Amino acid sequence: MTTDSVASAKSWQANFPKLLMLVLAIVTADQISKALVVGSLGLGQSVPLIPGFLHFTLVRNTGMAFGLLSGADIPFKAVLVTLLSVAAMGAVTYYALKSPQNERLTRIGLTFILGGAMGNIIDRVHLGYVVDFVDVFYRDTHWPAFNVADTCICIGVGLLLLDSFRRRDEGPSLSPEAEVAGEPDPGET
Repeated sequence: MTTDSVASAKSWQANFPKLLMLVLAIVTADQISKALVVGSLGLGQSVPLIPGFLHFTLVRNTGMAFGLLSGADIPFKAVLVTLLSVAAMGAVTYYALKSPQNERLTRIGLTFILGGAMGNIIDRVHLGYVVDFVDVFYRDTHWPAFNVADTCICIGVGLLLLDSFRRRDEGPSLSPEAEVAGEPDPGET
């Protein structure tokens, strides 16, 4: 194991409790919000929060993110979608554990994605669908219904994008010898 690997592992050990608390807070907020909506609204029932723009409308999402595949009649769809979600969550977890110590924004973004994914997987395993309820629209144009978990996933993706743009603006951290790819070494002729 390299020195950087050891430092990264120790960093995760030190930060793990904080990141775990963030994941648990996201999952808790997601599950409580869904329980409140399910306890207050009937399926398809809508309550305006900002009339003509934002309603709480109880929806069952049997598909993936933003209702993708909801209308599809695929054998074992619930199992397939759950397995895909668990695989994606595993990939995010792996990436989070392997991300360097200095990429704090990346780790926080991945933690938001992980918390959101866990909130929706709990629904899929327990109910066979995801409870969605935030309905944003203008006139007859609706954004697919979503929930707190979906919002956290989007925040996480936004943080990852922000971090990638920030690192891109910092420029590559190459040694002077490696700055020009393909340029022959002066000693090679």
